[in-house]
Amino acid sequence: MIFALVALVVLALLATVHRYVWRRLVGDTTAPGSTLRKVGTVAAFVLPLLSVGAMTSGRIGAPFWLQQVLAWPGFLWLAALMYLTLALLVGEFVRPVLRRVLARRDAAAADRTTAVLSSEAVATATSGTRPRTEELVPAGPAPSTTSADPIPETTQPAEPEPESSAPDPVAATAPATADAPATDAPATPLARPSRRLFVSRVVGGAAAAAGLATVGYGTANVLSGPTVKRVTVPLAKLPRAAHGFRIAVVSDIHIGPILGRAHTRRIVDTINSTSPDLVAVVGDLVDGSVADLGSAAEPLAGLRAPQGSFFVTGNHEYFSGAEQWVNHVRELGLIPLENARVEMGGFDLAGVNDIAGETEGQGPDFARALGDRDRARAAVLLAHQPVVIHDAVRHGVDLQLSGHTHGGQLWPGNYLAELANPTVAGLERYGDTQLFVSRGAGAWGPPVRVGAPADITVVELASRQA
Repeated sequence: MIFALVALVVLALLATVHRYVWRRLVGDTTAPGSTLRKVGTVAAFVLPLLSVGAMTSGRIGAPFWLQQVLAWPGFLWLAALMYLTLALLVGEFVRPVLRRVLARRDAAAADRTTAVLSSEAVATATSGTRPRTEELVPAGPAPSTTSADPIPETTQPAEPEPESSAPDPVAATAPATADAPATDAPATPLARPSRRLFVSRVVGGAAAAAGLATVGYGTANVLSGPTVKRVTVPLAKLPRAAHGFRIAVVSDIHIGPILGRAHTRRIVDTINSTSPDLVAVVGDLVDGSVADLGSAAEPLAGLRAPQGSFFVTGNHEYFSGAEQWVNHVRELGLIPLENARVEMGGFDLAGVNDIAGETEGQGPDFARALGDRDRARAAVLLAHQPVVIHDAVRHGVDLQLSGHTHGGQLWPGNYLAELANPTVAGLERYGDTQLFVSRGAGAWGPPVRVGAPADITVVELASRQA
């Protein structure tokens, strides 16, 4: 019942957001019945259906090829929808400001036009009065040279007379009539979009450009592969012999319908390039079954570390068949730590199952993994989710290595991640225990990262005795 209510709320929210985006990008910027409006309306129905299909196809056991077909457009649209919505919401504040600026500009232009027309009218009236006054004499009968008061020849205007330079009234009127359509003031403004339509197109176009550019940038971040980060962690109990021990931490690889074998190979090559002493894969390796993704995970067999490569489950393994994946990674040469511990040279390395395994009776068991160890030795714990840090503190762990958060993956998702996790990314201290959280090497859902670049971190242990 609760799940159904949550699903209805989510669907209603998605419908509302899609309606808003359609209105601002299509309804407000295109003409009714136009091709652009028809295309935009069809997209407003098809894209959310692709997104729902991308999110549910794996859960309902759809063929893997169908999952791949739906994943790219469906998940990318979710990222695009998010950033288009954010950009349009910013545009709501820009819209009235732009309208006000344009209104002032148009008013100023109208005032200038009125002033020019008024000055022209005055000039025309002034210049047209003189010719009429001067034309009073020539307009009548020609003066007789025998008049009683003849005008002296020296004072009679000869050349140029007003008639000789003034245009013929008919000729002067004709061009004005012919030019009237070309100089009709309302013609040009009527052909241009209204101020409201202009503002809608400018704001909508800018929002679309910003949103899609952000998604493109974030997609390039994922497809280019993770970068290498390095962090030094001093441990009080670490002996001098283990000083400088390097652990390559990789989490949230998320092999799936979008990120496949090439993604795995890129990560393995990056890890091997750091020449670590040990590799720690801290959960969320896959998004799918061994049958669909087993071959995509095979490059993990190429990991090279003298002290071995270790694996703990994440929550997504329990959506994908955790037991099968544990067996498969063991076949690839990784060592699963299922609530277990191994003694390394100078410290204990422990691993616990993810808390999602509790639904299958396979949750984390700290007593089994850490209960009987020598606490005089340093302990490094592999645990997918940072939220178990308080259990780690109680069991005397010196360093916990985790993932799960993706660093928020899509800004401003980092603020939401902070609400659910004690640490979103990086190194922090909780009592005598230090917690390091990786942003992850892949991406879940949209293959997009904004403000949270993918990484592989080389954690170098430092002895205070060195």
